[in-house]
Amino acid sequence: MSGLDLYTRTARAAAARVISAYSTSFGLSSRLLPSEVRACISDVYALVRVADEIVDGPAAEAGLDAREKRTVLDALEEETLRAMSSGFSANLVVHAFAHTARRTGIGDDLVRAFFASMRMDADGVEIADDATYRRYIHGSAEVVGSMCLRGFAQEDPRLVIDEAMEEGARRLGAAFQKVNFLRDLAEDCDGLGRSYFPGVDPHAFTEADKLRIVAEIDDDLAVARAAIARLPPASRRATTAAADLFGRLNDLLRAAPAEELLVRRVSVPTSEKLRVIAAAIVRGTREGAA
Repeated sequence: MSGLDLYTRTARAAAARVISAYSTSFGLSSRLLPSEVRACISDVYALVRVADEIVDGPAAEAGLDAREKRTVLDALEEETLRAMSSGFSANLVVHAFAHTARRTGIGDDLVRAFFASMRMDADGVEIADDATYRRYIHGSAEVVGSMCLRGFAQEDPRLVIDEAMEEGARRLGAAFQKVNFLRDLAEDCDGLGRSYFPGVDPHAFTEADKLRIVAEIDDDLAVARAAIARLPPASRRATTAAADLFGRLNDLLRAAPAEELLVRRVSVPTSEKLRVIAAAIVRGTREGAA
């Protein structure tokens, strides 16, 4: 094993620690993936999470003001793009991501779009209209879905990433993001001063507001499921599990009174998560054989 191989293996192990520490849903689902595909998804998740932590609480807790957070975020983007070109970074998370990007074909365009949305958060851009909302969702979530799709393709090089697959990946990422926006409605507004849904006042959040957003998530998941069915077997089962977990969250959001979303964060108990994942494995296998 060369020195670079050892370094890359170490970097990817560090990235894997990020997903296990931050996300039980993604962490559980990713265990269904083959090792190389799982590593690709972990590498993507780790970079996305680090960027998110810059614009959200941890950087501010460390004492960084808005200007300093923007400087750190810009530096992370520059380092990521440089590592994608050179194949090396002294930042372990960036190095792991660059390795996966170079291997799977994740392009600069996806990375730039992602950081553009993170910059909107860092700069406190108000999402006041549908166009800004769609632009933010594209960069913060849809392109992440496209990155993960390229990781799933490593399971079977015969997989054709056509526009239908891209659209499904984008819509799955968007669904995940919108579910999290609803779950974090109060925290985003009161803690971070953000409102992601245009035309919606979180302090006067209505049942009609909630049902409109939940229906939008339903539509995203429906489009995503058609693409998921075309994934290679292990990736199909893992992605079905993740989609089903967020589908269950969406059902819980639908059932919860709108005013409750301002005082509690909806979640799926671990025991139920395990049941959802088990059922998804069975269905994902069946759909692939159909």
